Parts: sequence; C-alpha cells; structure tokens
Amino acid sequence: MANHSQLNFQDAASPIMEELMGFHDHALMVALAICSLVLYLLTLMLTEKLSSSTINAQEIELVWTILPAMVLVMLALPSLRILYMMDEINEPDLTLKAIGHQWYWTYEYTDFKDFTFDSYMTPTADLPLGHFRLLEVDHRVIVPMSSTVRVIVTADDVLHSWAVPSLGVKTDAIPGRLNQTSFLASRPGVFYGQCSEICGANHSFMPIVVESTPLANFENWSSLMSS
Repeated sequence: MANHSQLNFQDAASPIMEELMGFHDHALMVALAICSLVLYLLTLMLTEKLSSSTINAQEIELVWTILPAMVLVMLALPSLRILYMMDEINEPDLTLKAIGHQWYWTYEYTDFKDFTFDSYMTPTADLPLGHFRLLEVDHRVIVPMSSTVRVIVTADDVLHSWAVPSLGVKTDAIPGRLNQTSFLASRPGVFYGQCSEICGANHSFMPIVVESTPLANFENWSSLMSS
C-alpha cells in the first residue's frame, strides 16, 4: 500500500499493473525528451546572435509535422496494446460479483461456491493493533493466487467505483448496469483500495481489501464460508 512521501506507484501485484507502470515510465521519458529539446532551442535562441539568413520554410514545416506525429505514435501504440489487454477476459478461473451500497460492498461467489457476504469498514475503536485505519474491513475478499479472476461490478443505489491500485483495477459501479474487469494476483499478499467515485457523505469509509492466497488456503476458506 502507499506510504508517506511516496513518489511512485504502489508495488505491482498483477501483470496488468506492471504493464501500466512500464507505460508510465515510457511516457515520462518521451515527455523528458520533448522538454529537453524545447529547453535547448530556447537557450539557443536567447544566447546566439540573430541571423538574417533564412532556410526553406517547407523543410521546417516538414520537421514540425513529422516529429509530433512520431511522438504520438510512440505513445499510442503501447497505450492501445495495454487497453486491449485490460479488456480481454479469457476463461476466468473465478467470477466475483461486487455490489456497491451506501456505504459498504457486497460480494457474491456464485460459480465456485454459492455464498454472499457484506464488507464494512472496521471502526477505529475495533481495529486490531497494526491494522490500517480507514482501510481495514470486517470481511476481506479472498482470491486464489495466480488465477484469473473476473469481477462483475454494479451498484444498488448511486455511482461507486471498485478500485485496487496494486492490481491495476478500477471499474465504475453503476446502478442497473453490469461492468466487468479482471485481474491476476501474481503473488500472495493483502491489497487495499477504496471507492473512487464520490458517492455521498461516507464515501471515504467504504474501503476494499483483497487478499491473495494459495489455492489450498482459498478452498479451505470457501468451504468455511459456504458451510
């Protein structure tokens, strides 16, 4: 999870988030190259003597047309690649349904074991020692590690958004509509998120906690929940 004075993203816990972080670094390098070129040209204009000689205007127009086009292609191609990767859901191992309410989440595991539970933020007074204030919940979402999980997201009342930064997931929850996304947790751990759509007075108090565990642990947990 994020900490104080952190300047970069949270550590990636899914292949999609690793791709997003790589594209972020790539875009920053392109922006740095553009800024360096503009700064060099400004410095050159301020320090060099003005010359009355002119060059062919067609050559200048050719350069300032082709260079921006090349920059846009350098940004567009990897961006489109990641967009298609995020939209592709091939034979998920598990389907999870997340329903947003004011101000808690309901989760349904319908295709593996048919059970449902509500997830409320743990009040500060009941928070165990060492847990995170305003981020811990009474019932975590447990998913198997290294398995493709499809998340169907909707809402019961107003707009919400199911977002877990470490997994590279952010999907709007809209009443009367089903949106879907997917992720694959590449390592075990506990990953924190929050509702990312202003949904009312207690918008800040409906966190999301996803715990990735080995498959055997997940099966034991699901058996306990369904019994």
